[in-house]
Amino acid sequence: MSHSPRLRTVVSCTSLVVALGAALSACGADDQPLSATPYDAADQIAFNGPSGGSRKADPDKPLEITTRDQEGRITDVTAVDASGRYVAGELSADGARWHSTSPLAADAHYTVRVSTEDDDGAPGRGVLGFDTSRPTAKRRLDVTFGPDAGTYGVGQPVTAELSTPLKDKAARAVVERALKVDSTPAVEGAWHWVDDKELHYRPKDYWPTHATVRAHANLAGIKIGDRLRGGNAKALKLTTGDQVIAVTDAAAHEMSVYKNGEEINQIPVTTGKAGFETRNGVKVVLGKEPFVRMRSTTVGIAEGSSEAYDLPVRWATRVTWSGEYVHAAPWSVGSQGSANVSHGCTGMSTSNAEWFFDNIRAGDLVKVENSEGDTMDPFGNGFGDWNLDWKKWREGSALLDGTPDGPSAADRARLRPGPS
Repeated sequence: MSHSPRLRTVVSCTSLVVALGAALSACGADDQPLSATPYDAADQIAFNGPSGGSRKADPDKPLEITTRDQEGRITDVTAVDASGRYVAGELSADGARWHSTSPLAADAHYTVRVSTEDDDGAPGRGVLGFDTSRPTAKRRLDVTFGPDAGTYGVGQPVTAELSTPLKDKAARAVVERALKVDSTPAVEGAWHWVDDKELHYRPKDYWPTHATVRAHANLAGIKIGDRLRGGNAKALKLTTGDQVIAVTDAAAHEMSVYKNGEEINQIPVTTGKAGFETRNGVKVVLGKEPFVRMRSTTVGIAEGSSEAYDLPVRWATRVTWSGEYVHAAPWSVGSQGSANVSHGCTGMSTSNAEWFFDNIRAGDLVKVENSEGDTMDPFGNGFGDWNLDWKKWREGSALLDGTPDGPSAADRARLRPGPS
């Protein structure tokens, strides 16, 4: 390589160790190749894109950086676009070639910083810049994160709804890799594909209390599949409150409410009777309604039958889309704490229901045990996400399925505590 003369002073320093202290100053950091000011290596590296003029790089082709000089090697490459998205890549063992392994975005400007060294270890630096052409694909995949921004309980999943369905696993992996969820404090979590258009993200365990959760997408302009590229996605910010979990023992007809691990109330309840058993498992609170009219026809009970009802209900906390609530049931107070007489909801006195309504929020957790009913489905009728164990949850990820359990190397670095 043609640059400043090679430095050959490393070995001579060893002999000076036994000399006078004044002589030691001759072996300062400035004589070490690795501490030398990097030479300009821009003319000794090449890439497979246009240089100058109005030509732009094809975003459908991988980026490739190579050396022009047999006496030098590439040691590191970072490629990042104007929005801060890094391009993953691999460096050959001999340092002669680096190529991207993740797709480039269309209609984007990239800055590529290349580190090199010569045969003596002297460092070089080169910077390349290029633009990618506009996408030729007409179809665009947009992402809508949910729920709405706000404060939720520690069980609230983050959702991502896609504007275009995806069946191909490779395309799903591209999308999933670009959908980012970060929390402070940091926790291990993963996406799970509910169907071709919807993903849910949850931690391995519940979110920390009073955490900040942010979701965003690095998908704009990225090639997802044939004639399909990433589109828009509005970032989302959530916060969590205290950990509130209500545990109902259907056999004992009692609900225990816990806040940050401490029991704060015990409430006598009634749950679903034979033929209408309340679902077991963990349910995430979907919302609250101070008043709702409940009709049996909405759950398939024929009007005029012996099980028909049409009731005004107060302090109703919804846990499934099909109509399971925790609510005031003054008509069944005599059975609360002793028998199950409802059509599937959890009923309690009006005062207890108002207390529950005031002390619970969307995203909090309601768990039912010892019912004769089925277990809450993970998806389709609310948020039953926590009824899948972590192994099953990871199997729903296009990136983690089949990989060892535990955070990636990048996640471990991110989760590692900093200095106190």
